[in-house]
Amino acid sequence: MTKLIRANKGFLLFLLLFGVFRTAVADWSPIPSGSMRPNLLEGDVVYINRLAYDLKIPLTERQVAHLGDPARGDVVVFYSPRDGTRLIKRVLALPGDVVEMRDDRMTINGEEAAYALVGAAREQAGGREVDAVRLSESVGGAHQRVQLLPRVPALRDIALLRIPPGQYLMLGDNRNNSADSRVIGLVPRAKLLGRAERILVSADYQHDWMPRFERFGMALRTR
Repeated sequence: MTKLIRANKGFLLFLLLFGVFRTAVADWSPIPSGSMRPNLLEGDVVYINRLAYDLKIPLTERQVAHLGDPARGDVVVFYSPRDGTRLIKRVLALPGDVVEMRDDRMTINGEEAAYALVGAAREQAGGREVDAVRLSESVGGAHQRVQLLPRVPALRDIALLRIPPGQYLMLGDNRNNSADSRVIGLVPRAKLLGRAERILVSADYQHDWMPRFERFGMALRTR
């Protein structure tokens, strides 16, 4: 065993440094589902800034320094409070916010979101192709594109709720096809891994695996 370690010490050091970098500084995450459409597509690989919110001990999730807080509109990677699955969603409500959603329309701190039609599309949902409506949404200083599936049964309401300290309301941009805080509950700050900041690479793996070069390096949000 000692001889094996000596013979491969360079490679083992590389693996250690790689693990330190990926768990404490920067990471990447492939997009496996359509819950963030139209902004993130299946086959996108996004860059995650692990230092956006916290400094953690490498190779662990133990926080050692607070570096910042999520802002409304951030695209965040986190562990689901329900089952620990790694997810990516958008922050819509912050600690202390009073939020409500009725028939897909958001209200935050008494401000009703403004919506404008961007376009229409056909999307896959539940194994079939359905009509999709794409809108721009502006609320609480955040601006993002969202997608609605009018003919798909979905959770379209959130009862009036004040977000407790240290908790965040996360929603998918594909509002009617996303298992987000309406399903898994509010997300504690301790579950946050980092902020997704741009698309590194993208390929259409559902069809022909062709690279989508126009998406390479695309920024997800500008503060």
